[in-house]
Amino acid sequence: MHDQTAMRTEGISEQLRLHSQVKAEVDEGCRGLANEFPDQVSGPPKKPKEDAPLGEQYAWREMRRRQSSARICVEHANAEHKQWRPLQRFLGRREHYPATHRAIVGLVSDRATQRATQRATRRKPSTELVPVSMTAC
Repeated sequence: MHDQTAMRTEGISEQLRLHSQVKAEVDEGCRGLANEFPDQVSGPPKKPKEDAPLGEQYAWREMRRRQSSARICVEHANAEHKQWRPLQRFLGRREHYPATHRAIVGLVSDRATQRATQRATRRKPSTELVPVSMTAC
């Protein structure tokens, strides 16, 4: 679902109105949300005009890079769901999509937990010195 469609159909604007303490960081697809709720929603900086000074263009590029770096983990988490075939080509009825998505999110979460457990329990090579007897040579 496109960002703008989700904003309209899922009531995101209304939730931000009801919960003024909530903060969000959005990408360019939600620029309207950032304009509507400037204290709560932070969007990417607006691109300077072509005739803007070089320093302003560099500053814009750096601000954009920092925002992208902060959002990349969220974007990767969202992208992982979409790699599952049922979500790539969902042909079912629209009202069944949320249940399908929740089921796949559960599978992705289980797989991520399993990977984290495997990484945590993997043996690391020891750097401990071990005495060697000269008779074995």
